[in-house]
Amino acid sequence: MKKVFLMACLLVLAASSLGSNQVSQDDEEMIKKKWVPAAVEGRMNFGVKNPLVTTPQPCVMIATWDKDHNPDVMMAAWAGQLDYNQIVISLSKHKTTDNLELTKAFIVSFADERTVAESDYFGMVSGYDVPDKVAKVGFTITPSPNVDAPIINEYPLTLECRVVSFENGMLIGEVMNMSADKSLLNGDRIDLSRLKPIVFDAPANCYRALGDIVGKAWDSGKKFK
Repeated sequence: MKKVFLMACLLVLAASSLGSNQVSQDDEEMIKKKWVPAAVEGRMNFGVKNPLVTTPQPCVMIATWDKDHNPDVMMAAWAGQLDYNQIVISLSKHKTTDNLELTKAFIVSFADERTVAESDYFGMVSGYDVPDKVAKVGFTITPSPNVDAPIINEYPLTLECRVVSFENGMLIGEVMNMSADKSLLNGDRIDLSRLKPIVFDAPANCYRALGDIVGKAWDSGKKFK
């Protein structure tokens, strides 16, 4: 309780120093640096230094055209589903963000066990420095018939997206089409065990493959009803 009270006092003091009820971003950062969380019994605290927030994280591959119509691909880990047919991705300044401003479209694919090295490389080098990095790893492209962006043929699951908004580093895209290579299909459904997607394990700084089925959605919890 004392720490909560101290936090509240710091906020009031910061607001007072501004002569209003508003707290500036600099003041918020100062308050965060002073914050020391209370110990949680039976657990190890890591505080707010390098917070993981969600882990593991998806290895999302974003493909775009540049101004010269060269394909560019980068890996992004801070991504998720926003709505039934919308995705959200947090992006800092990249060549990809320049491309998004130009074309208002992008392709999302998912790194898998077969493409670990290539996908990691796409996250290591910038399109500013290596404009032909897609060709450098031997990957090929097909222009999307639905949006102005390149489909990377070696990624078997693809979302063709148009930009809904891109403000303050937050990209929201609407999925205009999802397509999958026939090798992923089990009947008329996508079988993720055939895709073998990987995720980013931030604490270990490595990639992990998704494992076996351990339960059925909307079914395993029925034993508590």
